Amino acid sequence: MTFSIVGRDPRTGDLGVAVASKFLAVGALVPFVRAGVGAVATQSYVNPTYGPDGLRLLAAGHSPQEVAATFGAQDPGFEQRQFGLVAADGRAVTRTGQRCHAWAGGLTREDVAVQGNILTGPEVVDAMLAAWEGAQGQPLPRRLLAALRAGDAVGGDRRGRQSAALLCAGPGRGYGGLNDDWVNLRADDHADPCAELARLLDIHELLFGRPQTTRPLTPGELGWLRGVLVRGSYADTLADGPWNAETEAAAWALYGTENLEERWVPGGQVDPAALAYLERRFGKEETGSAAG
Repeated sequence: MTFSIVGRDPRTGDLGVAVASKFLAVGALVPFVRAGVGAVATQSYVNPTYGPDGLRLLAAGHSPQEVAATFGAQDPGFEQRQFGLVAADGRAVTRTGQRCHAWAGGLTREDVAVQGNILTGPEVVDAMLAAWEGAQGQPLPRRLLAALRAGDAVGGDRRGRQSAALLCAGPGRGYGGLNDDWVNLRADDHADPCAELARLLDIHELLFGRPQTTRPLTPGELGWLRGVLVRGSYADTLADGPWNAETEAAAWALYGTENLEERWVPGGQVDPAALAYLERRFGKEETGSAAG
């Protein structure tokens, strides 16, 4: 009923799952990820205990193959299940039960497991694996999404489209660097859920991405920003001249209001991606004094 990809970035150790299905809110049941441990996709008459149980067994040192054997020994419905697992060291397994609806199957390589059932055919998992390999070097969320969209483009779930999800984790990747939960996006009921997931990922990268480069604000940009801050009531007046504490406090408040705090750079420096967003948001034609 679903096609999914479970993957690991060998450069960073990031782990994640991307999944799509003709099924409401597939992201609520299929993907499970824990940084430093592994990732699991459980589908086809889904047994949602496979996620937490699989991660617990991986954390205890069991291999993906041993986890799969445990599922088989404990679950009387094992032959109608399908799942993929990737461990933190890159070992992977996919398994399709003999009673899964056709077409059903999967592929594995180091760092990745691809699987699906009720698909238009094996071309879906083939396209997903090819896209995964072709996107080598991209950040894990982008690489997983590229594979998911490739499978969708060649037919995907033969019943149609309804939902998709992307779940990724990595050490310190979460909000403020305070946890490991990185990307958690869902299109729960949508005519084109994979495209919607791509749109959401673009927004996520803007709002929760961290600066890749920084530079000082030019005098014109600083004057424009002070004007935005005064007009937005972040400050009553702001003096001209070099960056100062009053400007910094007002700018920090603006960044928080616009949900750009992950892209904040103090001291009169700026992340170009955040500046471009603010220019689109507020218009960039005015660069005059903000003294009032």
